Amino acid sequence: MSAIPSRPVRLAPADVLRLGLLGLTSRRMRAALSALGIAIGIATMIIVTGIPASSQRALIDQLSALGTNLLRAQPVPDQDPPVLLPAESVAMAGRIGPVTNASAVANTHAVVRRSDLVDRHDSSGLSVLATRGDLLDAVNGHIGAGRFLGPGTEEFPTVVLGYVAASRLGVTTLPPGQPAPQVIIDDHWFTVIGILDPMPLAPDLERSVLVGWDAARGVLGFDGHPTVIYVRANEDALEDVRAVLPATLNPQLPGLVQVSRPSDALAAKRATEDTFSALFLGLAGVALLVGGIGVANTMFISVLERRKEIGLRRALGANRGQIRAQFLTESVLLSALGGAAGTVLGMLVTIGYATYQHWPPVIPTTSVAGGVAGAILVGAVAGVYPSVRAARLTPTEALAA
Repeated sequence: MSAIPSRPVRLAPADVLRLGLLGLTSRRMRAALSALGIAIGIATMIIVTGIPASSQRALIDQLSALGTNLLRAQPVPDQDPPVLLPAESVAMAGRIGPVTNASAVANTHAVVRRSDLVDRHDSSGLSVLATRGDLLDAVNGHIGAGRFLGPGTEEFPTVVLGYVAASRLGVTTLPPGQPAPQVIIDDHWFTVIGILDPMPLAPDLERSVLVGWDAARGVLGFDGHPTVIYVRANEDALEDVRAVLPATLNPQLPGLVQVSRPSDALAAKRATEDTFSALFLGLAGVALLVGGIGVANTMFISVLERRKEIGLRRALGANRGQIRAQFLTESVLLSALGGAAGTVLGMLVTIGYATYQHWPPVIPTTSVAGGVAGAILVGAVAGVYPSVRAARLTPTEALAA
């Protein structure tokens, strides 16, 4: 009878996985120390990207609070006759696509006094401005005490004081349960219902007394033409909005409308984003390189120490492909376990440090996904040479070692 040719036994993926796990579990301490090396590398990548990203987010939030997307438009001063913006110019600005908020104030040229005993010509250097109810959203302002003008108050003789105006008028607090203080504007008494927090973005509003738009028209004879228009727009389109804003606010005389240039904080914000992005890429690459070298070194030493095991398996019929698959799987599993542990460790350290610094915790998803995926890729690359070297050993060479 002719001999039936033998076929090499093909290992199922589950069997290859079990062989890889067997190599790790049989040397638990060495596997743990080797995984610790890749874990430290991946944790470093998470930390060096997560902590700067959290710091960057806190910095960007602070810069955004300064009004990086705010534009201020007003007529060119000292014109004869004075240039007037149309009464509907705020609504016209709001129809520009990238604009998110638009509001306005107008100088009523009225005089405010703490009481009727003060000289009627002494304004204390303060301006009385007619104000729209959505002003605070446009200038990112905040109420320090009381409330702002709204639908229930802007038609009545009520005012909100800027931070500096409140100090000069001697109205620094609004104690609850007590009668609200009053100020006199021209010959009319107005009740103070709110005091603004400091507004470094709009210092002119800090030295102003804000009156409701309708109340200014009804009581102070305001003509309805805005003096200053505040516009907030998407940052990536801010320059485009600035270019079309004069013609939008005053189509007949666009050259007589001046618009502030974008804030210096916007340039600082963009520079910060670019700098941090370059830093993230460099640090992540170094961390992965260090982890890959550690895995390659571990697997190379493992092949040298397990030559007798390799020889025995070859003598029992294992082919070179199976030997390569075993050591390559072991390398990938070692890196994947270390990558997962390092990702968790890096996330915990990042969240803890950001919380301690009162920053918003930010963990880039690309770092998390890249940490695990990078660890697997590094394990595969690092295991190629050791697995090929193991597969090249003949049974006699391996058993004789």
